[in-house]
Formats: sequence, C-alpha cells, structure tokens
Amino acid sequence: MFEKETIMHHQKLLRLTFMALCCDFGLFTKRLIAPAANIITDFLHIPGGIGTSFSLLFLVTAAAVLPKFGSATVMGAVQSVIALSLGMVGSMGALSPVGYIVPGFVIDCVLWACRRASLPDTVSLMLANMLAALAAGLTANLIVFHLRAIPLLLYAAIALLSGAVCGLLAALLYRRVNPILSKGFRNGGFINEKAV
Repeated sequence: MFEKETIMHHQKLLRLTFMALCCDFGLFTKRLIAPAANIITDFLHIPGGIGTSFSLLFLVTAAAVLPKFGSATVMGAVQSVIALSLGMVGSMGALSPVGYIVPGFVIDCVLWACRRASLPDTVSLMLANMLAALAAGLTANLIVFHLRAIPLLLYAAIALLSGAVCGLLAALLYRRVNPILSKGFRNGGFINEKAV
C-alpha cells in the first residue's frame, strides 16, 4: 500500500513539474524569438502571430502528454499569472490573461475532439496549435488591434501557417518526451499509439 502511494505521488509530482516547465518555456521562448519574428511581421505590416504560435507548442505538447481536459486551460491561466506578476503584459495590459486562457481552452477542445475522432497524433497537435494560434490572434485583434479586411485576413493566415509549423514541432517534441514521461504515468500516453 505504501509503495502504491509513493508511485502515485511520484506520478503527480512528475506531471506538475512537466506542466510548470512547459508554462515557463512557453512564456519565455516567446520573448526570445520575438525580435526575429517581428522582422517578418513588420514587413507584412501586421502586429504579430509567429511568436505566439511558437510559445503555444509547449502547451500543446504538455496537453498531449497529460490527456485531461482542462490541462491546457490551467497552464494558460498559470502563464497569465506569471506574466502579470513579472509585468509581461504586452499590448493587452490588464486583459492579457484572456490572451493566455482562450488559446489554452481551444487546445483542450481540439485535442478532446481529436481523441474522439482517433486522429493521428501529428494531425491532432498541428490542428491544436493552428487553431490556438488563430484564437490568440483573434482575441488580441478584438481587444487591441481592431484590424479589418485584408490586414485581418493576412494576420489570421500568418497565425494559421506559423501554428501549423509549430504544431509539427510540437509533434516532434511529443514523440521525444512522451516515451520518457509515460514510464511514470499510469495511462501512459495521449491518443492511440497505432494512429501515429
């Protein structure tokens, strides 16, 4: 009985540690690649989208490894608290938590639907990252940018394209990380491994 409780405690600690790392990586890597991403978005005269897609790949990976509905939403909320406490609010100001929580909820919904449809992992993670990036972009546009017509379509297209590329990176990361972490997880995985 004691050994079983120790294993369960170890599994819980491993999950929480991995979620915390993904929250941190997602938040701070966005700052690292922002200067390079801004070169592209400034040239296209749109406010952004590429850095957000890259930061979301960590939430997508963690939500795939931890297949519980709501995990990405919780991580988005944690990111928003960290961002607020460190003053990393960006252009959304006090409403920046919305910009973190909405994409997390979209990731949860997409991965849940993909599990129900038994889609391959690569497709699932790519769709989750694409739609979360689009949701983040549209949320930012609604709150701050107020783009219309062609600039908004271009902004959405960049979010979807960069989301697709970063979703493929999330799938690669998931394939590397999941076998290691699944040894400590009871259910050990995301969708069905034969669908990979």
